[in-house]
Amino acid sequence: MASMQNVVGLTAVLVVMGSLPARAQQPSANGEWRTYGGDKAFTRYSPLAQINRDNVKDLRVAWTRPAVDPMIKDQFPDLSPSNYFRGTPIVINGVLYAPNGVGLLEAFDAATGKTRWVQQPVEPTLKEAAGQSTRGVAYWRKNEQERLVSIRGEYLYSIDLKTGQPDRNFGDNGRAWLNRRTPDGAAYFGFPGPFVVNDVIVIGGNGGGKAGAGYGDGGFEGKSKAEDIRGFDIFTGKLLWTFHVMPLKGEPGYETWGKGSAEFVGNMAAWASMTADEDLGSVYIPLTAPTASHYGGHRPGKNLYSDSLVCLNAKTGKLVWHYQLIHHDLWEYDAATPPVLADLTVAGKRIKAVIASNKTGFLYVFDRVSGQPVWPIEERAVPKSAVPGEEAWPTQPFPTKPPPYDRQGFTEADLIDFTPELHKRALEIVSHYVMGPLFTPPSLRSEDPEGNRGTLVLPGGWGSGNWNTGALDPETGMYYAVSMTQAGSFGVLRNPDAESPLLYGFPEGGRNQQQRQQASVEQRPAEPLLPGQVPDQPRPNALSIDGLPIVKPPYGRITAFDMNKGTIVWISANGDGPRNHPLLKDLNLPPLGNIGRPAALVTKSLLIVGDSSDAVMGQAGISGPAKLRAYDKASGKVIAQLDLPAGTTGGPMTFMAGGKQYLVVPVGGRGYGAGWIAFALP
Repeated sequence: MASMQNVVGLTAVLVVMGSLPARAQQPSANGEWRTYGGDKAFTRYSPLAQINRDNVKDLRVAWTRPAVDPMIKDQFPDLSPSNYFRGTPIVINGVLYAPNGVGLLEAFDAATGKTRWVQQPVEPTLKEAAGQSTRGVAYWRKNEQERLVSIRGEYLYSIDLKTGQPDRNFGDNGRAWLNRRTPDGAAYFGFPGPFVVNDVIVIGGNGGGKAGAGYGDGGFEGKSKAEDIRGFDIFTGKLLWTFHVMPLKGEPGYETWGKGSAEFVGNMAAWASMTADEDLGSVYIPLTAPTASHYGGHRPGKNLYSDSLVCLNAKTGKLVWHYQLIHHDLWEYDAATPPVLADLTVAGKRIKAVIASNKTGFLYVFDRVSGQPVWPIEERAVPKSAVPGEEAWPTQPFPTKPPPYDRQGFTEADLIDFTPELHKRALEIVSHYVMGPLFTPPSLRSEDPEGNRGTLVLPGGWGSGNWNTGALDPETGMYYAVSMTQAGSFGVLRNPDAESPLLYGFPEGGRNQQQRQQASVEQRPAEPLLPGQVPDQPRPNALSIDGLPIVKPPYGRITAFDMNKGTIVWISANGDGPRNHPLLKDLNLPPLGNIGRPAALVTKSLLIVGDSSDAVMGQAGISGPAKLRAYDKASGKVIAQLDLPAGTTGGPMTFMAGGKQYLVVPVGGRGYGAGWIAFALP
């Protein structure tokens, strides 16, 4: 049994379900939705029941709203926001607040979608107006004081709820500068948004890597900046503390970086949302891979705190406990999912738990007070690396419970076999690759087109789980994992830069490598893809057959777990997938599931999950009209499908306004634009 590490201070498959009551943190009161994940436990849960399994089919569009208010578009007609629109709103006292398509905050009426106010750029210029969509805004209240906190570009903002004006006592006239610009041109940006724990704003670091290097995946870039976690005072915006994700000399963990690599390796950002138990004063932070994440010969060792779940004291930034989910990462299997807090009853014992995940498809369950695993996590031997100079770590952590929520490792048994001809073509493709179990290291890629093209992996670089994975019903202890089955390949080449500490790497980052193979947003065919289809590229390393993935479905799935027992209750494919593909249309197949990263919403009786959009990076998504599905959360059966003009790009949320329950989801697509859609009963 592995102990806590370094404590310092395709139809639904039904199984019998046990439903011992469980309770994590309380959901937002009064039918509100006060944080990006619904609550600071990130359950994505609402107890509202006006919309239920009996009437969800009757939902109608109540209002729509563009991703950028027309006022801003009129001021800056040359503004071109991306259709990858991440902004899930929060709701406070009948008003929705959200970052818009360029990262400015907007306030709009919950019942009508009409504008209350729009945050203005600091300067009335196109340069200041331009920006990127972020996932969420944080809300803070103490006595009669209320503030919204957001990140836009290189600044942390404190905004008055009622007016949209900056708090002049915060930072420099309402904003604090976050950038730690490095000589290689890196700049700060914060997709996940800030997280408020009591009176401290906690932010993860993004921007340590050289621009264009593929961020955490690194490519051939062996040097980068560590992306530290920082805490800021909610009243003044002053920096309170810094937690070094790359330990400094003399700090615990420094010794896990060989060859002096702690001095020049970086990244390890908090890409996913954090969670917090404010009663304990603890914040739980998932961290990503180091540079470069597919070759580690320049960084021998376990490499703390990469790929770890870290628990910090939110007031001081001191480490309470940590657990490294991946040692010496060679696959970019980031801890990219929000760690969900749950109060569970396991073997008759009540446990304050935290449920962590990463791109592997494992769930790692810990006592969130002590960091001890709830079920044993075993260190098991994994394959060695044959790449010169690489010292792959000999073991990796394997949870004994629950089982993984998606497929792991790659063998011929994973190949599609709908017809003998398809299976034959799939076998021909994989004959050029190394295959093996989970954690088979990347291999040397040959320059000969008929030679080795790399190591085939499931999950691929985008993972089976990601920022979208994980929703919890705190009343039953049911956890819902939304995942995708998408293969990738990791093959390294000799670095042409003789001065680099990195002997091998990818010409581009690993996720970019997979995009070229599978589903790059920039490499769409002119005609819309069928749901779940991936485009064939005119290159020898495409992992598809006429647009069909080479692996067996479901390509997108939902797995429901009883977390009191650590068992799977049901599995359901999310969407039809490519079953109407010309090569499959006569086979009468069940739903095959859509590749994508849609997020879930749990209510009293429903699980809401949509199709993912083709605007979301690294996946096929849905081109054009899509669906928002309502599942019976107890069985996984689809109860209703609502029409969407494009796929979802952020998480759905729900709230009450004027006695009516609304369901809101951000959508966007290559051919549609982006915005919010609100549904309600007639």
